[in-house]
Amino acid sequence: MDIALIRTFLEVASTGSFVNASERLFVTQSAVSLRVARLENELGKPLFTRSKAGAELTPAGREFERYALSLIRIWEEARQQVGIPEGYNKSLSIGAQYSLWPSLGFKWIDLIQSRMPSLNVRAELGMPDRLTRFMVEGTIQIALMYSPQLRPGLIASRALDEELVLAASVPTSFDDIAEHYVFVDWGPEFVHAHALDLPELTNPGLTLSLGAMSVHYLLSRPAAAYLPARYIKQYLDAGQLFLVPDAPVFPYPVWTIWREDLDEDIRQTAEAALVSIQSQIHKDQSAVISDLVEISAGDTVEVFGIE
Repeated sequence: MDIALIRTFLEVASTGSFVNASERLFVTQSAVSLRVARLENELGKPLFTRSKAGAELTPAGREFERYALSLIRIWEEARQQVGIPEGYNKSLSIGAQYSLWPSLGFKWIDLIQSRMPSLNVRAELGMPDRLTRFMVEGTIQIALMYSPQLRPGLIASRALDEELVLAASVPTSFDDIAEHYVFVDWGPEFVHAHALDLPELTNPGLTLSLGAMSVHYLLSRPAAAYLPARYIKQYLDAGQLFLVPDAPVFPYPVWTIWREDLDEDIRQTAEAALVSIQSQIHKDQSAVISDLVEISAGDTVEVFGIE
């Protein structure tokens, strides 16, 4: 069985469209159509009902989908196990959104490998939909993300609460921030809460869907944005960024997604390592929030997005 055919089938099933599948797979729409046609010929049944609205699984397609997922998972397990370098006896693939690699994901890998020296680790980058697909297929076994998308065989646990704080590349006040404000899209919850509680900053003229990477935009021009406290602490300490006094903070949970069939020894080691990192991140975030309280008018900072 050609694995590319199965991946293409699953992509069409997931997106409900040959066009969308071709964009995700970086191939032409005709290539997607040919792959699905080949698979249908091999199985002797139509897998999709085509229409102008897209592609919908037939009863045979729905039946084959669960086998396709199993085939991909087995293939990934075999590929990873066979590909383990000499001197290592187990393998682990971890995926995370960009903003969660610095000061969290990388430290996590360091701790896991220090406690399991014979573990081969692979890291992947992606947005929640891509990471979830990789989790379902078995390409990765653990993922860090802000907006988990649970599927059968996956378990979510709350890793920590991110604190998004308003920081600027130049000292400024909250009342004067609108001129330099850049909207960083942190997802539906943040967008909704921001529109309700910070209407004066809702239409800044520039939106960045780049997560923590947006800090590099701020560093080279007069600008301000909401960014993770633990991520920007180094820039605050270095005087490259400045907290905006009296600006409310936004709590944003980070989730760990685990495959249910993850090796138990690896899981226990990974969980223990994550606990160790959580304490340091909490310490860094608390230091940033304390600094914000100190430069603000009240004894506490306002929190938005909490109903």
